Amino acid sequence: MADPENRLGTLERVYRANYPALLTYVQKLTLGDIAKAEDVVQEAMVRAWKHMNRYRLTPETARPWLFAVAKRIVIDQLRAKAARPIEMSGDWMEFRPATDNEIDRALDALDARHALASLPAHHRDVLVNLYLRERTTEETAAAMGIPPGTVKSRAHHALRTARRVMNRAGQDRNQASSRCSPATSSVEAENPA
Repeated sequence: MADPENRLGTLERVYRANYPALLTYVQKLTLGDIAKAEDVVQEAMVRAWKHMNRYRLTPETARPWLFAVAKRIVIDQLRAKAARPIEMSGDWMEFRPATDNEIDRALDALDARHALASLPAHHRDVLVNLYLRERTTEETAAAMGIPPGTVKSRAHHALRTARRVMNRAGQDRNQASSRCSPATSSVEAENPA
C-alpha cells in the first residue's frame, strides 16, 4: 500500500463505503450540528489517510476504526471547549440593560448602609422594623413599645435624613468621577493642544 495512487484509491473507497454512516453517527454525537459533524468526519478521514499503512485500513476494516476516531475527536473538542471560558459575541453586550450595573448597585448599597449608620438609633430601629423586617406600623409600634403615631413620625424624619445623606454621597461620587474623566486629566490641562 506504499504506492500513493493505490493509497488514494483505497481512501476513496473507504470514504464512499463509510461516509454516510459515519456522518449520521457523528451528527448524533454533535447533537445535530451538521457543520461540526462534517468537520469531524473530514478530520477522521485525514487521520485515516495518515495511518492507512499502519492499520492496513480497507473499506471493509475501516468502519470500526473510523467510528472510534470520530468519537475521540468529538470528545477532545468537548474537553477543549470546557477548558476555555465561554465565548460571548458582542451582540450580547449590546442588549444588556444599562440599569443592570452591579457597581452602581454595590455603591448604592454602601450609601444606604452609611445613611442607616448615620441615623440616631431610635430612627434606625424604626426603619429596620418597617423595611427590613417588613412589619406594619402597628407591629413596629408593638415591638418597640411606642405609639403608632411616633413610628410614623420617626419613619418620616429618618427617611428624610437618610435621603439627604444618600443624595450627598451620590453627588460626591459624581464629582469624583468627573474629576477622573480622561478629558480633564492634569496632563491635558497643563499641555493644551
